[in-house]
Formats: sequence, C-alpha cells, structure tokens
Amino acid sequence: MTALTNTPEAAAPVQAPALHSPVIDWFEDNARDLPWRRPDAGSWGVMVSEFMLQQTPVARVLPVYEQWLSRWPRPADLAEEPPGEAVRAWGRLGYPRRALRLHGAALAITERHGGDVPTDHAQLLALPGIGEYTAAAVASFAYGQRHPVLDTNVRRVLARAVTGVQYPPNATTAAERRLARALLPEDERTASRWAAASMELGALICTAKNESCHRCPIASSCAWRAAGKPQHDGPPRKGQTYAGTDRQVRGKLLAVLREAHGPVPQPVLDRVWHEPVQRARALDGLVSDGLVEPLPGGLYRLPLT
Repeated sequence: MTALTNTPEAAAPVQAPALHSPVIDWFEDNARDLPWRRPDAGSWGVMVSEFMLQQTPVARVLPVYEQWLSRWPRPADLAEEPPGEAVRAWGRLGYPRRALRLHGAALAITERHGGDVPTDHAQLLALPGIGEYTAAAVASFAYGQRHPVLDTNVRRVLARAVTGVQYPPNATTAAERRLARALLPEDERTASRWAAASMELGALICTAKNESCHRCPIASSCAWRAAGKPQHDGPPRKGQTYAGTDRQVRGKLLAVLREAHGPVPQPVLDRVWHEPVQRARALDGLVSDGLVEPLPGGLYRLPLT
C-alpha cells in the first residue's frame, strides 16, 4: 500500500483493494448472527433495524425488533395502526421520534409503493423520515446495491485506516463522502459486503475506546496505527448526557402514557418529575414533536392521527 497523504480521497483508489479483501474475509468469519441479516428478514426487516439502531446499541434493539416484526411483519400492518401505537411499541429505545418517522415511512410505502419497500435509492430517499444514511443502508443491505453507507462505525474505520486520525469529525463532511465513494468496490455484491463488513469492523474491533488492533485484519495497513496512534486533537467530541436532562423527563412522561389504557390527567404526569418548569418544557416538546396529543380537560394521550 502506498504512503498515505492528507488528501485521502486521492489516495483511496490505490488503497481500496488492500482494504476490501481482508475486511470482507474477516466479516465472513466473524459477523454476528443478527436477525436483520438473515435472508428471511426482507427489506422491511432491514429498514426497521436501521431506524432502531440509530444511536442505540444492538443489545437494546434486539427484543424490540423481534416484537415489532412479530406484530407488524409488513409496512401495511404498521400503517393500519395509529402512530401512537408505534410510539408505545418503541418502548425505551430512546429518541422516540424515530417511531413516528418509521410509521410515516410505512404509510408512504403502503400508499405509494403497494406495500413493498422500494428498491430505487431515490424513492427510498423520498420516503418521510428517510435520510441519506438510511436510504443507502436499505439499498445496500436489503437489495445488494452499490452505495456508500456512512454510519459512525464506518466513519471511524475510514478515519483511522485511511486518514490516520483517531476520530472522524463530529458531523459527516464532504471529504468523508468523497472518500467513501472512492473506496467503494465496483462490483455491486462486493460493495454491499464491504459496507456491512466495514460497519461490523467498527462495531467490534475498531471501537471508539479500547480498540483491538491485535485482532484487526487491516492493522498492518492502518495509517493511524502506523503513525503511532496519535491522540485526537480536533474539536471536542460530543458527549451524550442523560441524567437530569429534558430527554430523561420526556422519557418518564412517555413511559406513563405508554402504560396507560386511556388518556392521562395532568396531575398524574406531574408526579413523574419534581421540577415544574422543566417538566412543562418537556411535555410541551413532546406535544410539539407529535409524540403526545393534548385533549380538553387537561388530559394527554399518545397520538391517534
């Protein structure tokens, strides 16, 4: 492999073949047996998993995913239910707006595509709640197409292996997208395997902390390791706090509404958090986001429309 430079998109075509085979071979031997990777998962199963896995560990997703697909095995099954049922079934996965977005996508798939998740990348991207990453992931993992799939794990692998830095930028950059496109194998099947394999490598080996370089299939050609694994010197990495935040209060309010069999009066919600200003702000945010529906008489429920 040639020496790395600070213009990774230019160097990528030379380095790509040296990355693809060892990472894909490693993946074939070490990939986790996850339900959305099995042939019977189908494109809907892949889409559901991609919504659930955003910012959420696999261990937390697995039981909810299984329950979701058992209840709603097709997009049309979910589309028939009120959006509040999607929020209820989401449980404590966090970021519950994803449940509403997935429900909206199921409605659009049912109405526009006869209930089948579209195969075309542009049509996937046009679905409500589907962004650049999710459209590429579904097209690649469900349909074996050639698209750059850039999640946090892949971005970290490319940052270290190719650009020689410990962590990628806080937000995806144009340079990262160019690099990912340059690294894509030309063959569609190989490209889709590369997308899955590089993601798994970041999840299991090239982790954010305590990376296992001794088990990495591309350790010998990793630019970061060759440089002596220099410490991150860019902008501070964003941390995720939870205790005491509005997110925690929102979660407590939603937990009460998920467990209720009918509308919940304001005094019941007031008991979930001691600080009235923060509690009111969190409840207003849930209403504004469409996750909670206010009713006359100071009652609240999960949304029906």
